[in-house]
Amino acid sequence: MFVKSIMIPRYKCVTAQQDEALHSVLEKLDGNEIDGVPVLDGDKYVGVVTRHGIYQQYFETGNNKDEFLQNTTAKDILTLQEQILHGSEIFESTFVKLKDIPLMAVIDEYDRFQGIVTRSDALDQFQSAFGVHREGVRIAFTSVETEGRIARLADIAHQFHEHIISLVTFDETDKLVRRIVMKIEKKDNIDRFIKKLEDSGFRILDIHEV
Repeated sequence: MFVKSIMIPRYKCVTAQQDEALHSVLEKLDGNEIDGVPVLDGDKYVGVVTRHGIYQQYFETGNNKDEFLQNTTAKDILTLQEQILHGSEIFESTFVKLKDIPLMAVIDEYDRFQGIVTRSDALDQFQSAFGVHREGVRIAFTSVETEGRIARLADIAHQFHEHIISLVTFDETDKLVRRIVMKIEKKDNIDRFIKKLEDSGFRILDIHEV
């Protein structure tokens, strides 16, 4: 999945212009219950103003609150100018980057603002990968790292007419054993399905209905 397929497009984004006073920016943050907004110079991206950044700058200056919010503009406290995306990146690569920041801007080759990817977007995709929002049976198991093991797993699921909601693997290294977490729809044949997995060399670690 690419960044451009999950980004919030510009027309749906809350933005601020670089000369906009912070009181106006803060109203947008409060009114939309968000932690940051991309800041533009016309249609070009120049950085981000965050709620944390506004509060931090205010306490550091020691100025009167109303004067500070009225006389300070968005461009005065910009951050994340270099934290940008172009839309062609694989989404997984943004997950770690978004751990400590509220959003990343997506721009084109002319620095024109196209949209954003937020920390919430990253979390939603992570939950989707694990099928968090669908009821089912979560099975955690290990498998020897040999060619064709995932294909064998899919074949067993097909034999038992199991509907796989999600399938996530771990330990993509040179280890000999790979951990796998699979979520399937709940059916009456779960015991037979588990036994078939075990007979085929998959070692069950945990079974949990969620």
